[in-house]
Amino acid sequence: MNNDHIHHGMGFSFNFLLMLCFLLVFVLYIFAAIVSNRHHKPWPLFRYFFWTIGVLSAGVAVIGPLANRAHIDFTAHMTGHLLLGMLAPLFLALAAPMTLVLRTLSVKSSRRLSRILKSGIFRILSDPLIASFLNVGGLYLLYTTNLYMMMQQSLALHIWVHLHVFLAGYIFTVSMVYFDLSPHRTSYIYRAIVFIIALAGHGILSKYIYSNPPSGVAAVQAENGGMLMYYGGDVIDVVIIIIFCFQWFKATHPRKSININKSTKQTADFVD
Repeated sequence: MNNDHIHHGMGFSFNFLLMLCFLLVFVLYIFAAIVSNRHHKPWPLFRYFFWTIGVLSAGVAVIGPLANRAHIDFTAHMTGHLLLGMLAPLFLALAAPMTLVLRTLSVKSSRRLSRILKSGIFRILSDPLIASFLNVGGLYLLYTTNLYMMMQQSLALHIWVHLHVFLAGYIFTVSMVYFDLSPHRTSYIYRAIVFIIALAGHGILSKYIYSNPPSGVAAVQAENGGMLMYYGGDVIDVVIIIIFCFQWFKATHPRKSININKSTKQTADFVD
């Protein structure tokens, strides 16, 4: 099966089905927010905005001109990778979908879902080191083997790779910064160390792509794609770093304030 067959397989009917799926995901989020507002305080408007941007980013990556161009243009493919594997997961995570689901479900169903989220499999998947391996390691497998060429020749593999890119990107994002319900939280120091390693791995891979084009990719396109992956990924990573540092500061600042107040009180007592 060549690229022409892939284009045919991902023609109007397939794209229409994908569009319906994205529309359904978007509508379900809005519906859940409306239902939950009946019993809880109003769901923040900025969450709607984040969810909309996230769904649109993922949709643009797999439907429409960019997705079609990505089959023959590696730079377009890498743009889709940044949208699907980094930007969309970030905005969707900011929308806190799991918290919304728990707000919407009945108490019994919420407790049942909470028990599932606290299970061992989710503990493993949400560990930053495992999440980084699934995310960055998956990209190494894609771009340093024949997998990239193989996915251009198989519709099923093409879908599977894109699904992995999105899910791995989302799991990585929510394992590093906590916007949503996170039963298995790890320390800031541990996450910072793993995040630095993941950033280094992502940067090294982008440089490798620049000098060693994936199978079937022209050198010029590999250079452009590698630079886009390097600099475009850095922009999104910087946003995550800012959020991470802010959360770290927010978590530790109250303790500092308490210590300062205690110290001030002890000094005042001593002076008195």
